[in-house]
Amino acid sequence: MAETELNPKKFSKILVGVDDSPDAQMAFRFAMNRAKQDDAELDLVTVIEDDDINVYQALDKNFITGKREQSEKHLAQYKQIAEKFGIKKVQTYIAEGEAGETIVKNVIPQVDPDLLVIGSSSRTGVARYFGSQASYMSKYAPVSVLVIR
Repeated sequence: MAETELNPKKFSKILVGVDDSPDAQMAFRFAMNRAKQDDAELDLVTVIEDDDINVYQALDKNFITGKREQSEKHLAQYKQIAEKFGIKKVQTYIAEGEAGETIVKNVIPQVDPDLLVIGSSSRTGVARYFGSQASYMSKYAPVSVLVIR
């Protein structure tokens, strides 16, 4: 075998979905380690899911603004951890909608990563009962997907 066949693939841009679930936190830790190992950019995304918001909350601009501000704070904390860990370039993104579909159809085309790292289960949403967001992203994402459990 040639030496190049034995070298592991290096990623240049890693996208990781983060929320407060234990699986997402493990995915974040894995993505940080891989980004540092590959000297890759680390892109963090969180999705404000529509099914987390009832109709009255959706009509309340303050509620939506509060949800976004809370998400921005969480992303800032994740970014700070990644930078302290030694990741040189960290970007953050907030999206709204159904997590799997939003990441596949909106975030990936915008960010253009070569690896998506996600936890196997989400903290909320109807999808945990009727199918997996991770399964959807694994099937439809146009990039390599690593599901962490």
